[in-house]
Amino acid sequence: MSNIAVSERVPTGIIGLDFILKGGLPKNRLHLVEGNPGTGKTTLGLQFLLEGARRGEVGLYITLSESKEELASVAESHGWSLDPLEIQDLTDAGGDSLRDGSQYTVFHPS
Repeated sequence: MSNIAVSERVPTGIIGLDFILKGGLPKNRLHLVEGNPGTGKTTLGLQFLLEGARRGEVGLYITLSESKEELASVAESHGWSLDPLEIQDLTDAGGDSLRDGSQYTVFHPS
């Protein structure tokens, strides 16, 4: 018998992914999703937050590259409503649009 405790899981709302992850993502952890444009990061994030809303949790989506309107369009294409979520649109925060060729950097936590 193993001494390793099995962490509590949070469902992603994606049945196949939850099966692979043995119930979802480990609870109370930070998860980074990265990939090329068009690989489904936004869709995965929205589906995860909407699953949480369905379960009575509060969700916040902070966007740095897609406007609130673009997110609503993605959601609509899947038949979803973003009404249960708080969307913080930082695509043009401080007048420095990320669409004009500027970049943002995420620093490694270590």
